[in-house]
Amino acid sequence: MSEERLTEAHAANGKGDPLLRVRDLRVHFPVRRSFLGPRAVVRAVDGVDLDIASGATLGLVGESGCGKSTLARAVLRLVPEASGEIVFHGTDVLQARGRALHRLRRDMQMVFQDPASSLNPRLTIGRSVGEPLEVQRVARGAALRARVAELLELVGLHPDDASRYPHEFSGGQRQRIVIARAIALRPRLVVCDEPVSALDVSVGAQVLNLLADLKRDLGLTYLFVAHNLAVVRYLSDAVAVMYLGKIVEQAPTADLFEKPRHPYTMLLLDSVLEPGIRRDRAREQDVVRAEPPSPLAPPTGCAFHPRCPFAVDKCRSVAPMLESVGGGIGDPGVHSVACHRADEIPSRIALWRTISLSLPPLPRGH
Repeated sequence: MSEERLTEAHAANGKGDPLLRVRDLRVHFPVRRSFLGPRAVVRAVDGVDLDIASGATLGLVGESGCGKSTLARAVLRLVPEASGEIVFHGTDVLQARGRALHRLRRDMQMVFQDPASSLNPRLTIGRSVGEPLEVQRVARGAALRARVAELLELVGLHPDDASRYPHEFSGGQRQRIVIARAIALRPRLVVCDEPVSALDVSVGAQVLNLLADLKRDLGLTYLFVAHNLAVVRYLSDAVAVMYLGKIVEQAPTADLFEKPRHPYTMLLLDSVLEPGIRRDRAREQDVVRAEPPSPLAPPTGCAFHPRCPFAVDKCRSVAPMLESVGGGIGDPGVHSVACHRADEIPSRIALWRTISLSLPPLPRGH
């Protein structure tokens, strides 16, 4: 089943084309500052480009409020304010209407962060899992019940659980139910928005293993939104780093974690404590002492420059473009970064970490 699905996905997707292609995606929310005042605009997503190959997992990381969830919802056309270009399997998502949009819903599904709020408390889980099959007229009656039982077993639950209600399950079990509903129509793309952040570590690890197994067995493609870098590193083939509505770095997972090229990516990685590693805390304080800028009034030039220890005059006036440092954008092996000093940063990072290892720990209380 897995090989057939993967072969079908690659054949239908065409030669070398990504399953999902996003170009210049923007989601701007107008905000009225006062009753008679001018309307401000929140640039939640501000000109994002990204590609996801069939059968791959792209992790999307960044601080809270950077636009990750808005981007994920926009890809599925759940945000009406979106503009730009979203092409899924050759279909323009933002222009799809009627039957074309209805067909897209079968191939693009989402797993939300909070499983409790994702399930109707008045419906049995059998009805919740089977609802997409009914809406899309895929199965009814005995065939529907058989498919629901199959889906529950696939996510590690018992078929008899179909008659129970969401409140009778734990958080991890509810997330398994949501995943079963998401894969009911055998979609090509599943968008996961912080699917394990509300779960205990051990339960979250089980759900991650389930997602990895389903990807392998069903040939799924994931857009995986998370703030936990360890989770992203475990599940993703490539990672995109988002800051204030823009992608500032994108690379294969191993490359990004071992050789970050953007100062913000470096800050994210250095925020994860590792045993035996001493940080240059004085330098860290220089980076983090400034709060993230407001999306209502982003800074000119590079949005990260108020917090960046490597910023120069050009960074304050000219916004850097996301440029490849090894091939063309869209190649899964390519490392792309939006930084004027990307060619200088790797050596500076190496120097920074060499110095930090030789520094004594700071006294207690500092």
